[in-house]
Amino acid sequence: MGTRTDSSPDQGPPHGAAATDQGPPRGAAAAPGVPDPDKVSPVALALWVNDTASQGLGMELLEVRPGYARMRMTVRGDFLNGLGTCHGGYLFLLADSTFAFACNSHNQRAVAAGAQIEFIAPALPGEQLVAEGIERHAAGRTGFYDVSVTRPDGRLIALFRGRSATLKGEHIPGANP
Repeated sequence: MGTRTDSSPDQGPPHGAAATDQGPPRGAAAAPGVPDPDKVSPVALALWVNDTASQGLGMELLEVRPGYARMRMTVRGDFLNGLGTCHGGYLFLLADSTFAFACNSHNQRAVAAGAQIEFIAPALPGEQLVAEGIERHAAGRTGFYDVSVTRPDGRLIALFRGRSATLKGEHIPGANP
C-alpha cells in the first residue's frame, strides 16, 4: 500500500453516493446484507447504511478490510437481458459497488475516476455471484483496484479494473480503517 495524501479542495460525495443524501441516517440499524461487524469496519457500515443502490439490488456486504472488499448478489429475473442471462450493467454494478467499498476502506473519502470491465462468461438466473476487490496500488490521491466476479463454482464471469481518486476528509473522523 502506498502513502495517502490529499490536497484536493473537492469534498463531493463518496463513490456511489448521491450529492443529496436521502438514505437512512448514519447510525441507523444495519440493513439486510450486512455481515457480522467483525468482518466489516465501522467505516464500511457507515457507507452501507446510505448505499440504497446496492441494497436495492439485494447485494450483501460480506467483508471489508483495508484495501479489500467482498460482496455477493443473486441474479434475479429482473436482471436478465433478451438472451436470458444477466445484463452486463448489473455485473458492472456489483463490481463497482465492491470497488467503492475497497477504495473507501482506508477511511479516506474516495470516488471513481475511471473503470472498465471485461465480460468473460454469462451469469445465469438464480446464481449467487461473488465479487472480490483488491487494491493493487495506492499512492498520493490515486488507487487502482481489481475486482473479479465469479459464479458459485468459482468460474470467472467478469474482470473489472477501477481507478480511484481520494478526496479531502475522512468518513469517520479519527476512526481506524
